[in-house]
Amino acid sequence: MTTKIHAVVDALGNPLRFILSPGQASDYTQAEALITDLPAESVLGDKGYDSKAFRDAIALQDAVAVIPPRKTSPQVACDFALYCERNLVERFFLKIKHFRRIATRYEQTPRAFMSMLALVSAFIWIK
Repeated sequence: MTTKIHAVVDALGNPLRFILSPGQASDYTQAEALITDLPAESVLGDKGYDSKAFRDAIALQDAVAVIPPRKTSPQVACDFALYCERNLVERFFLKIKHFRRIATRYEQTPRAFMSMLALVSAFIWIK
């Protein structure tokens, strides 16, 4: 009944990649697929993306993981000054929610919904 949008944005907040998953799925199940073959110096994510496997995947791409640890996981260092830049992802989601078709999920199929996300992303890149 619900759909979760996983997104990667660049340093300016422009969208680079999307993945859809069921709403009840955990965030880190799609995390490795999001960053595959994307060059980055650091990867920022919220606590939902905290897992050892994802941190290892980031390290294999010669990037630094900037993900605060969950309270129940081993405590690792996090650059909270750099983590503040994660607001670009939140701003991107606010931008796409201005488009009613995305906010209310009018499309019935995942393919149609991804097409609308691509169209909305093109508008964001143009602005």
